[in-house]
Amino acid sequence: MEVLTPRDVPLGGLRAMTVRRTLPQRQRSLIGAWCFLDHYGPDEVDRSGEGMVVPPHPHTGLQTVSWLFTGEIEHRDSAGHHATVRPGEVNLMTAGRGISHSEYSTPETTTLHGAQLWLALPDGDRQVDPTFEHHAPEPVTGEGWEARVFIGSLLGSTSPVKTYSPLLGAELTLEEGTTLKVPVDPSYELGVLVDQGSVRVDGKPLARNELGFVEPGSDSLELTASDTTRLLLVGGPPFGEQIVMWWNYIAREHEEVVAYRAEWEALLETGSSDRFSLPDGDPLEALHSPPLPNARMVKRGP
Repeated sequence: MEVLTPRDVPLGGLRAMTVRRTLPQRQRSLIGAWCFLDHYGPDEVDRSGEGMVVPPHPHTGLQTVSWLFTGEIEHRDSAGHHATVRPGEVNLMTAGRGISHSEYSTPETTTLHGAQLWLALPDGDRQVDPTFEHHAPEPVTGEGWEARVFIGSLLGSTSPVKTYSPLLGAELTLEEGTTLKVPVDPSYELGVLVDQGSVRVDGKPLARNELGFVEPGSDSLELTASDTTRLLLVGGPPFGEQIVMWWNYIAREHEEVVAYRAEWEALLETGSSDRFSLPDGDPLEALHSPPLPNARMVKRGP
């Protein structure tokens, strides 16, 4: 198992909250189609504007997966969806050819704790129309463990939300001392993110906030909780495509990202774009793009 340790990253504008980013990293950009993983909290939130404050911003070529442990987040997007993200309920937004959205912790939220993940869309599907799905998975339980499957299938539970490549995403909680042998697809790369506690993955230790990467080849994954443990298990077959990731865009070439940025800035300056629009009724101004890098953007992946 390869262990990836997080780095702290500010999220949002002037009132940025800090998140722990475990994917992408220099040594690993993808686990299946999972290409981004931010993990945050538990953070105490007051009502003076702290918490999650992410004004409208664009995305292309990806799906966003929002999963909370504590608190609530208000979601608005330019495809007309206005929803609340709650603990144990997945919100999946497909950006496709282009979407913008905002995310704010709700006034009722006093503690914010969760994860934001991205899925890279395969080349043949990355220009689909933007969509949004919500699903509240029923927990499946056994002796000393509980699972909520929000993407794909695991432990007899299947999520109905649509992805564009075979994938797995689940929350698992294990009581102290519990060993759970999880049947998995041997073609899948797997990632284990420890939210609380600590766990041994096939006998190897993994601490809180670390992401363990497991290569394909095995039809099971053995998890042993050293203490009361909660983790996210993600996976999928190796993606097999190279991508360019910059800011909130996923593309295949440097030039595409340059064009996406220009179209977003044109929307903010003129109010018109063939690709992007803004969410209705959003309380804050949209975020401008950061400056482009001075060098050609490097492709990630195999």
